[in-house]
Amino acid sequence: MDVNGTVAEGFEPVRAAFARNFEALGDRGAAVTVYREGRKVVDLWGGTKDVDGTAPWEHGTAQIVRSATKGVAAAVLLLLRQRGELDLDAPVGALWPEYKAAGKERTLVRHLLSHRAGVPVLDRPLTVAEAADPDLGAAAVAAQAPVWTPGSEHGYHAQTYSWLVGEVVRRVTGRSAGEWIADEIAGPLGAGLWLGLPEREAARVGRVGKVEGQDAANALRTRPKRAVSDAYADPESVTRRAFGAISPLPDENDPVYRAAVLPASNGIATADGLARFYASLIGEVDGGVRLFTPETVELARGEQSAGPDRVLVVGTRFGLGYMLHGSASPLLSDASFGHPGRGGSLGFADPESGIAFGYVTNGFRKSVTADPRAQALVRALRGVVTG
Repeated sequence: MDVNGTVAEGFEPVRAAFARNFEALGDRGAAVTVYREGRKVVDLWGGTKDVDGTAPWEHGTAQIVRSATKGVAAAVLLLLRQRGELDLDAPVGALWPEYKAAGKERTLVRHLLSHRAGVPVLDRPLTVAEAADPDLGAAAVAAQAPVWTPGSEHGYHAQTYSWLVGEVVRRVTGRSAGEWIADEIAGPLGAGLWLGLPEREAARVGRVGKVEGQDAANALRTRPKRAVSDAYADPESVTRRAFGAISPLPDENDPVYRAAVLPASNGIATADGLARFYASLIGEVDGGVRLFTPETVELARGEQSAGPDRVLVVGTRFGLGYMLHGSASPLLSDASFGHPGRGGSLGFADPESGIAFGYVTNGFRKSVTADPRAQALVRALRGVVTG
């Protein structure tokens, strides 16, 4: 399988790892981009645009990135805070009075970003059409009783993050998170990044689907612990209910779903768009746009939650809207912050090395936070950076 694109001198191991993903780890179509100090040093793509097709992946092909969307959406609240338009320590109910219901009146805005809000589930899951309606989604989480006292524990808000974060953005700005990202992030950056895919961009987006890896030894190493398997198997567990807050599962190739604005799960990006976004958080891109001040970078990656995760049933670490480096989601170093997407995609920044990374794929595997293909690329990149 031909690998297209370029790597700067010294980054050849990333190309080798990317090629091996197709040979041994089941990739059908994918791309990876890396920036260092705002300059692109890796830009690779290969395979097919559609997981079940034959048309080649082209430069600029985009894919749905699932929960990697969360890191982009988190930047909206952090940028509003940076501009003096939002207090992260304000009660959510001060912005959104309906949210005070059912014992949630002490929930702070920062709890939404750090997965401490206590509402990862909905007692009645939403249909895909209901989930795409921001008013219905907001009403559902506002009425929901918390699973734990807000702020006391943490657990991954796999789907409800969409309406929690999305409604705060609407209340503060009067715009949807998708509109805000288009106007204030993707537009100024010239990044291939969308939350609510415009019809004019639909042709560049590939079809996604499930794939299996071919590396049996790696599959054995990544087999989940019994407690994790049991949690995903039990329909009454917080885990299953959190991931099942939208039921039945959406068809991620449906144009209607792709046009919806779900900050938890349905962002669409090119590898360059994802990497360029993260590059702009920690420095100027191409000598131009920078989004986060150094203070906001420290806020984003400052640990807010750590330890046993009530939903993922493993130890996780979160900053404000971002996963932090750890065993559940290995990134480049302890300084890194970013977000994986269930099944494959990954974006992150590492302010100490000046690295920003984006990987997108059309082949989804069973992984939740540490896909073997993304991790192979991160390991290769770590070797380059650390020498």
